[in-house]
Amino acid sequence: MRRNAVTFALAAILSLPALAADNVIHVSIDASKPGPKIDRNIFGQFAENLGHGLYEGIWVGPGSSIPNTRGIRNDVVAALKELKVPNVRWPGGCFADQYHWRKGIGPRDKRPATVNSAWGDVIDTNAFGTDEFMDFIQQIGSTPYVSINIGSGTPQEAAEWLEYMTAAAPTALAKERAANGHPEPYKVGFLGIGNESWDCGGAMTPDYYVSLMKVYSRFVLNMNPAQRGKDQMLKIAVGPGTPDTAWTEAVMQAWKKHTWAWDINGVSLHWYTVPNGWPPSTASEKFGLDDYVKTLKSTLFMDEFLRKQEAMMDKYDPEKKVTLTVDEWGAWHAPLSGSNPAFLVQQNSVRDAILASLNLNIFARHADHVRMANIAQMINVLQAMILTDKQKMVLTPTYYVFKMYVPFQDAIFIPVAFDAGTYTHGGVTLPRVDAIAAKSADGNLLLEITNLDAENPAMIDVDVAGIMTKSAKAETLTGVAVDSVNTFDAPAVVPKPAAVKLQGGKLSLTVEPRSVTVVSIEP
Repeated sequence: MRRNAVTFALAAILSLPALAADNVIHVSIDASKPGPKIDRNIFGQFAENLGHGLYEGIWVGPGSSIPNTRGIRNDVVAALKELKVPNVRWPGGCFADQYHWRKGIGPRDKRPATVNSAWGDVIDTNAFGTDEFMDFIQQIGSTPYVSINIGSGTPQEAAEWLEYMTAAAPTALAKERAANGHPEPYKVGFLGIGNESWDCGGAMTPDYYVSLMKVYSRFVLNMNPAQRGKDQMLKIAVGPGTPDTAWTEAVMQAWKKHTWAWDINGVSLHWYTVPNGWPPSTASEKFGLDDYVKTLKSTLFMDEFLRKQEAMMDKYDPEKKVTLTVDEWGAWHAPLSGSNPAFLVQQNSVRDAILASLNLNIFARHADHVRMANIAQMINVLQAMILTDKQKMVLTPTYYVFKMYVPFQDAIFIPVAFDAGTYTHGGVTLPRVDAIAAKSADGNLLLEITNLDAENPAMIDVDVAGIMTKSAKAETLTGVAVDSVNTFDAPAVVPKPAAVKLQGGKLSLTVEPRSVTVVSIEP
């Protein structure tokens, strides 16, 4: 018996290296086979007139004790500049199709108060209007993505708004803009022709929307000759909000037959992570592994959703001239207890950081179609980058994911091969890891690794081909639990350096449980 016990123990000890070796995830990168560009615009933001997203989140007014520049919070501007935000979508959202731009220009003390019936029937002072939004855009160094009102507005109203913003010639509207303090025309990079026209934007049929789309595309023009040609304003049509492809087909079928008189450059798509269906019911704080795995399982559906829409788009646009714009995405949880449910206030946790990385990786893998995206939303609403409370501000785990991904902006996608493995909890099975690679504008090779396993680290071995490797550094983002959050008093979920070993074209590292890690390899 003693001999058998010793033999069994020895066998177990000898098997440990083999088990450890089997646990290693092998990743292969071939830098000699570049793919499409990961357009920087997939890292776009969304700022709707909703809750405290604009008012208090961005706008505090020139007379506020909170440090500001012309009424716009200095701390928020500084934080967003670090993200190199490529574009910001405004004023909505559902709010866009009830917004009448003239109520938000001119002296603020003379602007009419209106009711925001889209989000809680609260009073809107219209203090944050077109000129304030453009000032904000210029302060953070971004590009405006303006959604026009085709629900309760008219083509004339939208056309005059574009003239007010973009006219370089001394038209009456250009002179009015100058009188309001802005003689130079604004650059409008993107124009959204409506929002969710199948629902809050007017409950339209696809055919009815397509008829309106053509009219607005024809008559709502950028009036600055300098913003044409290669610098033209891109027009984004409303696309689907469900996996069904009928809406996409109606828009693309019309585009296929478009004439000189009108055109579109993109089709939008909206898809939120709502694992239990509508209305959203998952908690955004104090939740466990069951909610964690269900939420991530749900968010991975984005890949299938994109494939269905892309197949329909390719039917009419095999050259992929029309971009797929995911201009609303992210986690939509239940409202925080005690908050106004119409304000869509939720916490932001490690789970949300991992959800963000998974979606950004999906967009990167679809970079030949997806060339623009906007997470919902930027400040104080849904999966926000930033939370504020009067003078206080905190950066969320999702903010730090976007900051870690800044080098991926306009990087070239590089194929990466790996066996993701599996992570199972409570009957839900997820890939254990996810990864993408890219070559950045400065020539570095980038590797992102997301460890979905909430309980175990992952050992990663990477073979790099097609490029010489000189040095490598890494940073990682995680927390002590899947529901860890950053509070105003204790921001605990922040990036930190990670150990990485590089030798002879091979790289190895161990990524922590429930983590997002970015490795930069210098050639």
